[in-house]
Amino acid sequence: MKVARFYAPGDIRIEDAPEPSPGPDEVKIRVHACSTCGTDLKIFRHGHHHIDPPRVIGHEIAGEVVETGAEIDGWAAGDRVQVIAAIPCGECADCRRGWRTICPNQLSMGYHFDGGFAEYMIVPQRVLRVDGLNRIPEGLSYAEASVAEPLACVLNGQEFAQVGEGDVVVVTGAGPIGCLHVRLARARGAAAVYLVELNRGRLDMAADLVKPDAAICGAETDPVHAVLDLTEGRGADVIITAAAAGKAQEDGLKMAARRGRISFFGGLPKDNPIIACDSNLVHYRELTIYGANGSSPDHNKRALELIATGAVGVDDLITHRLKLDGVLDAIDTVASGEAIKVTIEPSAS
Repeated sequence: MKVARFYAPGDIRIEDAPEPSPGPDEVKIRVHACSTCGTDLKIFRHGHHHIDPPRVIGHEIAGEVVETGAEIDGWAAGDRVQVIAAIPCGECADCRRGWRTICPNQLSMGYHFDGGFAEYMIVPQRVLRVDGLNRIPEGLSYAEASVAEPLACVLNGQEFAQVGEGDVVVVTGAGPIGCLHVRLARARGAAAVYLVELNRGRLDMAADLVKPDAAICGAETDPVHAVLDLTEGRGADVIITAAAAGKAQEDGLKMAARRGRISFFGGLPKDNPIIACDSNLVHYRELTIYGANGSSPDHNKRALELIATGAVGVDDLITHRLKLDGVLDAIDTVASGEAIKVTIEPSAS
């Protein structure tokens, strides 16, 4: 079979590899769709401390069961499935408290286990143990199902920050995650959603699809002033920084209304993670700052339902679909900002 294997920063190779066989407690799937994300770009450029190369990467995975191990019950050839990316242990103190997104023993598909940039892959027992293999609802395409993983992360962030009915929400970053945040905020009853982005072309492309109440180009105007103008000086109830930029986090504090919630959804570069936080804003306005880290198996299940019911549409966000040998082109497209979502379809003929 064909795989896309990461060897070192700047070195991903399309190779022939033996087709895997499942162990007694594993499931083998044919990968129909594995969407790309900014993390794949980071891995290509810099590697990752959890990846011991060579490794087949790709973690937004949907496919079809083709073989099951002798000890597997409940799954059969032909079942359409989505695979979680972040795998909690299910046993530690945090997991027992229901905090599976911050499991200190978390493993990940495409990092600790071979991922979805392959024609076939093994779903390890570690995934099955935490109920991390999900049935794709009727009528949902594999490509749409692969976007359930990033939507699950978005769902975790918005639930934690309590996005809800009547909120004015600002989303900073007009990539695929930002677009999903806009759509999910609307589905959760937000009164208005504003989208902020530095790149005018990327902003226009995203705004044309997800239709925010206002699209603010940070390269052309001060987004803090723009949000305050839009809210008659009050500020926004929730600010979600779906961009790896310290300034976005700093601006988020300044544009928050009293009792506002700021979700630091996008992590910062590890060599520059410190921001200037005006703690008096936090103190006097009673602001709350939330982190957001990945998703749980349950978030993935509910993300699939949100897509299947039409509450959060994703099909039109998939702007590019490429075959497996186009992985490097996909990563270049992600880097260029010319796409919203790029999906690899390894089983496409």
